[in-house]
Amino acid sequence: MMKKSLLFLLFVALNFSVLAQGNVLQTGNPVSEKFSIERLQRIDNLIEQNIDSGYINGAVGLIARNGKIVYNKSFGIADVEQKKLMNNDNIFRIASQTKAITSVAVMMLFEEGRFLLDDPISKYIPAFAHPKVIDQYNEKDTTYTTIPAKREITIRDLLTHTSGIEYAQIGSPKMNAIYAKASIPGGFVSQKILLADAMNKLGKMPLLHQPGERWTYGLNVDVLGYLVEKVSGKSLDQFFKERIFDPLGMKDTYFYIPAAKQSRLVTVYTPDKQQHLIKWNTATFPPLDVDYPKAAGTYFSGGAGLSSTIKDYAIFLQMMLNGGVYNGQRLLARHTVELMTENQIGDLYINPDKDKFGLGFGIITKNSSAKLGISEGSFDWGGFYGTLYWVDPKEHLVCLLFIQNWPLPHNAIQDKFRALVYQALTD
Repeated sequence: MMKKSLLFLLFVALNFSVLAQGNVLQTGNPVSEKFSIERLQRIDNLIEQNIDSGYINGAVGLIARNGKIVYNKSFGIADVEQKKLMNNDNIFRIASQTKAITSVAVMMLFEEGRFLLDDPISKYIPAFAHPKVIDQYNEKDTTYTTIPAKREITIRDLLTHTSGIEYAQIGSPKMNAIYAKASIPGGFVSQKILLADAMNKLGKMPLLHQPGERWTYGLNVDVLGYLVEKVSGKSLDQFFKERIFDPLGMKDTYFYIPAAKQSRLVTVYTPDKQQHLIKWNTATFPPLDVDYPKAAGTYFSGGAGLSSTIKDYAIFLQMMLNGGVYNGQRLLARHTVELMTENQIGDLYINPDKDKFGLGFGIITKNSSAKLGISEGSFDWGGFYGTLYWVDPKEHLVCLLFIQNWPLPHNAIQDKFRALVYQALTD
């Protein structure tokens, strides 16, 4: 009887240890994780057909279930001119996927009692005090009039993109012009400028609408990156490295890639007038410089600046799926992860599918679940240059597809990838 009790206690202790550590990504058997190997092959076919059709030059895909990697493949070319094949460890500009990492940094400081989510941002960055909202705008000379905002912008507004701040360079023509006149960048920066300088300028700019009135994608998370710097006393790249990347073992994620690793950066391609893919050049999108990851830069854009590998980012997502812990390193409490991945925008929605937004993540609703089969409550986002991810807590899935194309192919490769993940499940 005592022997059975000891075995039971040992079993409980081992399971508690696993829970405390969190699932660590490792290579798994697709069949054991309830995937059809034959049906996973359809993902290969999808990507290869896109390459053969000239829609993309290459891609990397990764699927993990229960912490077991059941699919991790690279296809095609990373750089056509240099004849470099795509590899699983290639580095991609993840652009807006930076936002989730910055949001985690913010919530780590929230957990330390440094601030409350409904504090006005001006309490920490005074430039944002007494915000104003655009009233009348003159397209001819980009002048405008304003009215006072009904309330201050809160940290929660920034995390949910409901502040009224829009994007520079890639936003609406009106705000592009206003921000350009003030020399506020959109996040892809090679120049020797500082986040503090740009964000203090942004604080004086008019808002597109009243705080909390609607969801508007914008430079909110760049402001939050500066908040992390102000509250922690560290530069954003230093905070990320010390508090997130090193603890999780994310060894290939950077704002500015070290020289020794720059050869692994994937080239960005864009279609010409004949819809043939060509290398991004200065005429592709004049405000943007895609070589920013190779610069010796000083601008740490919390909304768009990082580059990473698919495995590194999968580790970050697995930490979220684990409830804030990975390999014994707890970054967030389980309740904080739940807070970040639940609807935080009320009756507002972010797209025609009526998806919601949490604190740093898009949230899949019943509408979009019916569209592609992704479980309701999954959380997701992507990046400007063609990267995407989602986490499905119901199915214990972490899924990513990394491409470097702008704009994306017209044949909905991302949605097809989403659908093909779920058709390959056998349970």
